[in-house]
Amino acid sequence: MILRFSKKQLTAMTWWCRESKAENFDAIICDGAVRSGKTLSMGLGFIFWAMSTFNHGSFAFCGKTIRSLWRNLMGNLLPMLNTAGFSVSLRRSENRFLVKKGDKENCFFLFGGKDESSAMLIQGLTLCGVFFDEVVLMPRSFVEQALARCSVDNSRFWFNCNPEDPTHWFYQKWIKKCKERNAFYLHFTMEDNPGLSKKVRLRYERLYEGAFYERFIKGRWVCAQGLIYPFMTSPQMIFSPPGVCSEYAVSCDYGTKNPSSFGLWGRKKNVWYRVDEYYYDGRQSDSRTDEEHYKALETLCEGKKIHWITVDPSAASFIEVIRRHGKFRVIPAKNDVLEGIRKTNLALKEGKIRICSTCGNTIREFSRYRWQESREAPVKEEDHAMDDIRYFVMTLLGREENAWALALPRGKEDS
Repeated sequence: MILRFSKKQLTAMTWWCRESKAENFDAIICDGAVRSGKTLSMGLGFIFWAMSTFNHGSFAFCGKTIRSLWRNLMGNLLPMLNTAGFSVSLRRSENRFLVKKGDKENCFFLFGGKDESSAMLIQGLTLCGVFFDEVVLMPRSFVEQALARCSVDNSRFWFNCNPEDPTHWFYQKWIKKCKERNAFYLHFTMEDNPGLSKKVRLRYERLYEGAFYERFIKGRWVCAQGLIYPFMTSPQMIFSPPGVCSEYAVSCDYGTKNPSSFGLWGRKKNVWYRVDEYYYDGRQSDSRTDEEHYKALETLCEGKKIHWITVDPSAASFIEVIRRHGKFRVIPAKNDVLEGIRKTNLALKEGKIRICSTCGNTIREFSRYRWQESREAPVKEEDHAMDDIRYFVMTLLGREENAWALALPRGKEDS
C-alpha cells in the first residue's frame, strides 16, 4: 500500500479543492508513462471530491471492462478508503459500491466500455461525475454517452490514459483542446511515482522498444513505424526446442485462401516454447477444407496431451469442426490487435514465451511484420503466425495468468 505521494500525485488528488489553482476546471486529464502512479491517486481524489461535494449522489467508474477496473484500480482503492475512515459497502452482483462517512453516502457504479454497444449500458442514469480509467481503450460513443449523463450542477470528469497514436480521437478532441474544454492537464512520468525504485524504472525501460518505448516509458503520443518486434531479428531470441514439456497448447490463425498458421506451444519451467508449427498457404497450392486442416492439426499434436486450443474467432466453421471431433478443448481467441501486440511484446521481452528454431515461417514473419505508415495498425501481409502468437498470449497465456479472475463473484465479470 502506498504510504506517501509525489507532488504531482497530490495535485491529481486535490486539484478540485478550494484555493487550488485548478479548482475552476470542469475536468482533469492525466496521461503519461506506465506505472507513474496516476491511476490510484486520481481514484482516491475522485472519491474524496465526491464525498466532499455531494450527498446521495451517483457516480461512475468506467474501464474497458469491469474486470480491468478491479485489477487496475479497485483492488487497491477500496482497502485504502477503509484505512482513510470511509465505510465501503460492496454490491458485487449489481456492479456498484456505497461509500459512507459521517452523514454522507454516495453510490459508485462500475461500467465496462469495450465496444460500441457498451454505450447502452449507461443510458438513463443521472451522474454527478465520471472517472475513465484508460479512456483511449474505450469507444468514443461510450465516453460521450457517459459524459452526457453528468447533468448535475458541479459535476466533473476525470480521465487517465497511456499515450497512443496522435491521431486518436481523445488526443485530438480533449488533450489538444484541453483549454477549450476547460480541462486541467497533467503529464506523468515514472519519476512521479515514489513507489518505484530506480532499479525498477530501469527494468521497465529495458522491456520496450520503438513506439512502445516512446509511449509507455517517455509518455509521448507518437506514431508507430517500422518493425513491430525489432528485437526478434536477433539470433539470441531464437531457442532450441526444450525437449519434453509438462503441458501443451495450440494457437491457430485460420485461412482458406490466405495462409493458416498453427503454433504448438510447450511449457517447461514456467516458460512457454513455440516448439513446432503448421503453416499452409492456399495461394501457393490448392486450398484445403476444414477437415483437411483439422487432420493437419491432429498431426501437429500427435503424441502430446493438448490442454487448450485457441482459434481465430472469425473461423467459426473450423472451431465447430474441432468441437465436433471431441478430441480437443477449443476456445475462440481474444482479438484485440493493439493490446495483443503490446502484451506479446512484453511476453517475449520477459521470456514468458520463446520461439524455437523449428518454426521457420514464424521467424520469417518476425523480420517482416511492421506498422502501416498512415494509421495505427500492422501491415496485413505475412502476419499469420504473428496473429496466432497474439491469440496465444491474449487467450491462453492470459487465461493462465488471470486464473483468479475466472473465480470472481458475479458482478465482477466483463461487461
